[in-house]
Amino acid sequence: MTLAQSPLHRRHLDLGAKLAEFGGWEMPLEYAGGGVLAEHKAVREAVGVFDVSHLGKVTVQGSGAVDYLDGCFTNALGRIGAGQAQYTLCCDDDGGVVDDLIVYRRADDDVLLIPNAANTAEVVRRLREGAPEGLTITDRHHDFAVLAVQGPHSDETLAAIGLPVSHDYMSYAEAELGGEAVTVCRTGYTGERGYELVVPAAAALAAWDAIMAAGEAYDIRACGLGARDTLRTEMGYPLHGQDLSRDISPVMGRVGWAVGWDKPQFWGRDTLLAQRAAGEVPLLRGLVAAGRGIARPGMAVAAGGAEIGRVTSGTFSPTLRKGVALALLDRRVAVGDEVTVDVRGRTETFVVTAPPFVESSTR
Repeated sequence: MTLAQSPLHRRHLDLGAKLAEFGGWEMPLEYAGGGVLAEHKAVREAVGVFDVSHLGKVTVQGSGAVDYLDGCFTNALGRIGAGQAQYTLCCDDDGGVVDDLIVYRRADDDVLLIPNAANTAEVVRRLREGAPEGLTITDRHHDFAVLAVQGPHSDETLAAIGLPVSHDYMSYAEAELGGEAVTVCRTGYTGERGYELVVPAAAALAAWDAIMAAGEAYDIRACGLGARDTLRTEMGYPLHGQDLSRDISPVMGRVGWAVGWDKPQFWGRDTLLAQRAAGEVPLLRGLVAAGRGIARPGMAVAAGGAEIGRVTSGTFSPTLRKGVALALLDRRVAVGDEVTVDVRGRTETFVVTAPPFVESSTR
């Protein structure tokens, strides 16, 4: 399979990136001169920039665009207005998660969606299948790049190149950079204050260079998917395909806060309402190592000698200097309980802990 490449691919090569396949794209895993630990530290203490151009970009335009999407996705679009963004889920009729995504509400008839790379085509297919006449759904995956500027000095970095930084969390502003339109949204996947910039693909290199130059004063680092994973796991943020999937519903993944339970219609509504009412499905929980064990996806979790679930995400936390994980467990397990994880034949003790594992600084 030929992998897609970001408009910033040249910069990744220049920086000695270790590249890896992700969602059908060839993306930087980490960069020379520090690797994951240094990149993670930069985001927690200074500022880092990620190329996340593999994320999808889909426009939904026409009369009734917001109303149509509100009847498809789980969250209630009426909770936000123009200029705001919202986390939501696209579900199957059986409650499984086809994708989790961000919705940018521009107007009642103009919405931008940012789905995950591997799921973009399927989200577009489903939306087109049921779209009413007059609604246009356009896959613009390769038309734009997305740069995530994250960390305590993200404001200073972007302000230095004339971009807006005063808007609220989960809102966005339209601006210009080098004569090109750019959407600056107060979102991210790291738990730190930060921004995601949607720029035309042709302007991506200039935007990257401007950000890197402005961030030199704050020891900016280019950051890859490795640090993105350690940062998001420390926050307990789910990754689609691991912590949410066709087999792990929003109820099971504990993201019911992103479901408009009172809405009369959305994909998977009846199944999710039944799951919530029955109170029987396993739930996603956080785990923190009591010792030196590092849990990885797929590892068995046990209590009292009986298997009670499986790890969905697990890594070494550079901030805590110990293992942290997310695991789908029997719902009778409670915060504070000790469980064991089979780590390559060794029995390691973990404590059930409510994420985030480190303090959030998104706001």
